[in-house]
Amino acid sequence: MGVGTWPQCAVGQVRRSGYGLSPHTRRRTQVSGAVVDSAFQPAKWLGGPHLQTLFPNTLRRVARPSMEWEVFELSDGDFLELAWTGPPDGPVAMVLHGLGGSWESPPVRGITHALAAAGWRVCCFHFRGCGRSPNRGVTAYHSGMTADPIEVLGALAKRYPDRPRVAVGFSLGGNVLLRLLGEQRAHAPLDAAVAVSVPFLLDRCADRMERGGSRLYQAVLLHRLHTYLQARRHRPGPTGPIEPALRARTFREFDSAFTAPVHGYTSADDYYARASCRPVLAHIARPTLVLHSIDDPFMHPDIVPDAGELSSSVTLELTRGGGHVGFVEGTPWRPTYWLDRRIPEWFASIA
Repeated sequence: MGVGTWPQCAVGQVRRSGYGLSPHTRRRTQVSGAVVDSAFQPAKWLGGPHLQTLFPNTLRRVARPSMEWEVFELSDGDFLELAWTGPPDGPVAMVLHGLGGSWESPPVRGITHALAAAGWRVCCFHFRGCGRSPNRGVTAYHSGMTADPIEVLGALAKRYPDRPRVAVGFSLGGNVLLRLLGEQRAHAPLDAAVAVSVPFLLDRCADRMERGGSRLYQAVLLHRLHTYLQARRHRPGPTGPIEPALRARTFREFDSAFTAPVHGYTSADDYYARASCRPVLAHIARPTLVLHSIDDPFMHPDIVPDAGELSSSVTLELTRGGGHVGFVEGTPWRPTYWLDRRIPEWFASIA
């Protein structure tokens, strides 16, 4: 697991077991990787996937940590931004946000606070244009863009050669993280990783987001993408096909108009096929925990991979409820957020 010192878990050290699982998970099946049933129990007052999704992502309040900003210059002449917090001498944990997110996103802020409290030096990775300023070039970001986090992680490996380095990815950021691990295999510049609420198959997710109540989430996220593109109008340089993208009313329309042509894909379907993480899960060589709820309203249940599709380094922990990046426990007067406990706990268990 690399070198250096891992922090003790802030919520107590967990007994080690196979795949770094804590005792409260039950192994369901094992062929290559492991698929386990989680002991997580969603709060009864937030029943159903929509309440579990909406409450923590809209109403949760997390204290604003003191962040140190870094402008990271990329090799292609563009830049992205990193926001740092936590003990300066701690092991490094990089956090990748979801679509239209940033370090301000409640789940990102929550895990940032939890990891920093557990002794990690936390680096909040912002995809191009998602920090404080629009990026310079036409290239934006998408579910398959692994080059930028690989470049940052490579720099961090040189900057902190004697420290353990891990990563956490939410939703789109989780897909990018798993693709990175699968593409890089044993060369991945990480010691361990956790991915949460991952869209394993992008085409199936795009289809789900056009159905029923999931259309609300699609509308909200498309609004964020439109705002992201509109910011390009106010800076010099090429902007890409903004106008067709601003007319998009579904993810498939947006990806056909902007994501695919700007990033070298022949179509939205080509993008979905080549950027989905599920085909590369068998190649992951670093200890990896994937946390997923089978009632996630962003995707169909059939996108969840079988154990035979996972490498021996991967554990997929499934919950019976929790929504999309939700996982709320506790009472209405004192809600608690399972991810903020589970993720530092798992990192501590594999130290």
